[in-house]
Amino acid sequence: PSAQEDTGVLQILAPPESECPSERRWGGLRQQWKLLGLFEIDQKHEFYSLTCMMKEGLAAAIQTTVDNPPTKDLSEEDFRSEVTQVHKEFTLETFAGPVFANLRGSLGITEEEYQQSLCSESCYLQFISNSKSKADFFLTQEHYTLKASFSVFSSQKYFMVMQSVFYPDDRINARYDIKGCEVSRWTEPAPEGSQIIVVLKDLNFEGQFISLGEDRSWLIQQVEIDTNFLQRLNVLDYSLLLAHQPLHQDERNQSLSFASLIVRTKKSHVGSGADTPEIPDFKAQNRRLLPNLKNPLHIIDGPEQRYFIGIIDIFTVYSFKKRLEHLWKSLRHPGRSFSTVNPQTYCLRLCQWVQDHAK
Repeated sequence: PSAQEDTGVLQILAPPESECPSERRWGGLRQQWKLLGLFEIDQKHEFYSLTCMMKEGLAAAIQTTVDNPPTKDLSEEDFRSEVTQVHKEFTLETFAGPVFANLRGSLGITEEEYQQSLCSESCYLQFISNSKSKADFFLTQEHYTLKASFSVFSSQKYFMVMQSVFYPDDRINARYDIKGCEVSRWTEPAPEGSQIIVVLKDLNFEGQFISLGEDRSWLIQQVEIDTNFLQRLNVLDYSLLLAHQPLHQDERNQSLSFASLIVRTKKSHVGSGADTPEIPDFKAQNRRLLPNLKNPLHIIDGPEQRYFIGIIDIFTVYSFKKRLEHLWKSLRHPGRSFSTVNPQTYCLRLCQWVQDHAK
């Protein structure tokens, strides 16, 4: 997910009883949400009916994979799967359900846990984003983000579910949304001591590095794999989310026990993805030993810092409208780099940014 869609982990608590201490805690939690740009989608909210339908539809869709778990060996049919379920007030279509269920299972996330997180009675939170996609972002009680896009001229609503890149976020001390360009890529940092979380941008990161040591080459290759895939889909304007936190002393140079090695190796087969018709040799490409942590796909440790990294906002196609936007920005910002460029240029530029800023 821009960066705003994955700003961290929130626990949505059930509404308290009428005792004063509980109400004060609940009020304090709501105030904290507001500082993050989050608002509870309760019965008075304009999206309450929509999120209720999303929960109902998701519950039924996930129940399909609960009752019929996917096999480990995915087929081309699984990748092209489209399942339609008719409900009283709406119809929900799920794309490639077995593939994503297989991926969740590989990470130790059961379908029952996933269903509980997305479909509990707790209200979603709306995140007020400045993403250029104009999509709406909803957060669950766990660490999932629902990104919904709406068509003005259609009753269809598309949404995707993502695991938060910035999870767990209790020690993160800086967050960035990177596009590899300069125009409009500076954000004013929050005042010192402020509790407001600000997602910074490319120009804020200048003078810093992603210090990974021996894993630098893995990161560079993985970004190349992902961005080349998006280029083939004619996609641009995606972001590389980046956050970091200092490692505690006991997290540095940890000795790898045999039991830990087995657990991490078992997890790590998902680091190279799965075969697809478009990428037949994908499994042979870029493996790494995933950490035995929550959110292992997005976490990579350097000698002194833990980094949270992921690519989001992958649905902007280089359409005729975007070509016109590119022409206009070329005239307005001569000689400067901006986000709206053709997918090949966008891919190469972001890869170059990672090479220049990783060591």
